[in-house]
Amino acid sequence: MIPALADLLDTARVVALPLATRFRGVDVREALLIEGPNGWAEFSPFVEYPDAEASTWLAAAIDFGWSAQPEARRKTVQVNATVPAVAAARVDAVLARFPGCRTAKVKVAESGQVLAEDVARVRAVREAMGPEGRIRVDANGAWNVDEAEHAIHALAPFDLEYAEQPCGSVAELAELRRRVKYMGIPIAADESVRKAADPLAVARAGAADLVVIKAQPLGGIRRALDIVAEAGLPAVVSSALDTAVGLAQGAMLAASLPDLEHDCGLGTGALFTDDVAELIPVDGAVPAHRVVPDPARLDRLAASEDRRDWWLDRLSRCHAVLSENGVRATRPER
Repeated sequence: MIPALADLLDTARVVALPLATRFRGVDVREALLIEGPNGWAEFSPFVEYPDAEASTWLAAAIDFGWSAQPEARRKTVQVNATVPAVAAARVDAVLARFPGCRTAKVKVAESGQVLAEDVARVRAVREAMGPEGRIRVDANGAWNVDEAEHAIHALAPFDLEYAEQPCGSVAELAELRRRVKYMGIPIAADESVRKAADPLAVARAGAADLVVIKAQPLGGIRRALDIVAEAGLPAVVSSALDTAVGLAQGAMLAASLPDLEHDCGLGTGALFTDDVAELIPVDGAVPAHRVVPDPARLDRLAASEDRRDWWLDRLSRCHAVLSENGVRATRPER
């Protein structure tokens, strides 16, 4: 059962959050927020995603806003700093936005950059965090197997916690994992889980040592928990550059996992210069509870009229996709 479209449109607010540093090719992150009987939820698939994929993000928002969530096992979640593909000289300034974080995820394999820039960036992070800091790298599937093997060799001296999605396909990940296993650097799968028709294929193929899960792309907290249970691998909960509302959903997912061995990528609110609510790392952790957007911030961060119309139209189309897939609309009592 899903709410009627009119109920979603009734509370929809479209916001545009400015970033302190260009990230994932954008300087401003847009999102659509809706308020359900159980609280605020976020619908923010990246603009290039087709409606079929984006509708899963809407299902996650509806689940979060209209359904009770699994019981939490912890009140706070340790998070990592996120270092975009910046020049090495800017690393200290980025890390300063993540006070108390003992782990850093460093973006590598950025289009237009070369491996030497990745090495310099990771070296700068290691120097800033010291020998006790944990460093993971994320290539977003940009390397082929040979490139990934070469890059991991070059980055290995900086004591990597793991390499996230170094290659695009499950077959490539499996081959790379076989090649670098002797180095003791685990392989994590992100896109091969959240963008896959079968999110368990990577686990069945023995192509990863752990999985990166995100609440919105996987259809909500319950669905993500099911995937982790079936995969049988350690999980890291991460964000999709969410607003504080989406980050709260991610934190509640992380708080619901039976085991949480790794710091989570839920501190990305620190990358914004402004947000709809406060949810940034304090002493390296974020709280695991819902947030309520500040009305003044919603007004201040409101997207332009044409962007608002674009998102409302997208919401309508994705609602239609869910309805066509047999999910019946209803008007819940408020």
